[in-house]
Amino acid sequence: MMWYWIVLICIGAVSVWTFLSAVFYKQFFKRFYDVVLSFVALVVLSPLLLILAVVGAIAMKGNPFFVQKRPGRINKKTGKEKIFKLIKFRTMTNEKDENGNLLPDEKRLNKYGLFLRKTSLDELGELINIFKGDMSIVGPRPLLVSYLPYYTEEERHRHDVRPGLTGWAQVNGRNALTWELRFECDLHYVEGLSLQFDVAIIIKTFLSVLRHSGISENTVESEGNFAIIRRERMTNTK
Repeated sequence: MMWYWIVLICIGAVSVWTFLSAVFYKQFFKRFYDVVLSFVALVVLSPLLLILAVVGAIAMKGNPFFVQKRPGRINKKTGKEKIFKLIKFRTMTNEKDENGNLLPDEKRLNKYGLFLRKTSLDELGELINIFKGDMSIVGPRPLLVSYLPYYTEEERHRHDVRPGLTGWAQVNGRNALTWELRFECDLHYVEGLSLQFDVAIIIKTFLSVLRHSGISENTVESEGNFAIIRRERMTNTK
């Protein structure tokens, strides 16, 4: 009967752990799972990450990584967003014209970069951001720093939590959503943040990646530059 008690103890321990995870998810366990899972992913995927770095250096004729400043969670002491450096695998080359200006996105997006976007492998560099604490596995996607002056006070609450590798907006249309609908999804996530919600989003994310749904080759063209859209709207209302 020894095995019977071992099974009961294991079931009890898992039940208690799950209960505590659900109750104290915001306060502790969300960050705990981010650290553990991102570390495990970095170790397990290290051969793939090395291959992507080497192949990317060849395909992109240089640095295989794309690094850009993005706003993170609002610091409660300063009331301002923490600015961090987002790390992704580069999907576009740095080819320039005869005047030294970068070529249009569609000309710099080669077949390898398109493959990375379709498979979402370009996002794997963000595992480093998650492990460091800049990001979370689930949360509103980090947008451009130049967008910050154009959020409404309500929309800015999307930065009350760490930005995520995936989020509620990403599994509900991604770039196909208007900016307003995307922010509604982000705010809905912030208000309803929970262990169950995050698990549901992660499952939907895997399904979306497998189906290659909601992925655009040119994100600027598909969604429009938020700052320009808001600036034009503000000008037209004057």
